[in-house]
Amino acid sequence: MSDLRELYQETILDHGKNPRNFGRPDEADHHAEGHNPLCGDRLTVWVKVDGDRITDVRFEGNGCAISVASASMMGETLIGMSIDEAQRVFEAFHQLVAGAGQPPAETLGKLIVFGGVREFPVRVKCATLAWHTLRAALRRRDDEPPEVTTE
Repeated sequence: MSDLRELYQETILDHGKNPRNFGRPDEADHHAEGHNPLCGDRLTVWVKVDGDRITDVRFEGNGCAISVASASMMGETLIGMSIDEAQRVFEAFHQLVAGAGQPPAETLGKLIVFGGVREFPVRVKCATLAWHTLRAALRRRDDEPPEVTTE
């Protein structure tokens, strides 16, 4: 179990230091800004959608290793999925990190590395900030403010 936990920590640290899908895209259909006032994490998430498929997820901002790693791995996971599939992954991820049961591993894939976050309730908001921001971006109308705050 110790080796597995170490692998999970290494994965999170790698994505935290070398985030994938980082940077403002040339074009996007949706975006939202997220803020976690408890620790100061701030992210902007952009999403490009073709029909009902997510074709790109990008983010910028500053945050702790968990917040940045979660945003990085979220993008890797969701690109190519339908919006409905992404919603199911969001719900499973939230269930995993918030401690509301153990979702099926096949739903989460590599995201399972965030399972240890449930042991640190204050870090749940760090892990879910990008996800809540993406969700807000996908359902936001153009005339609504682009910011979501996890409190």
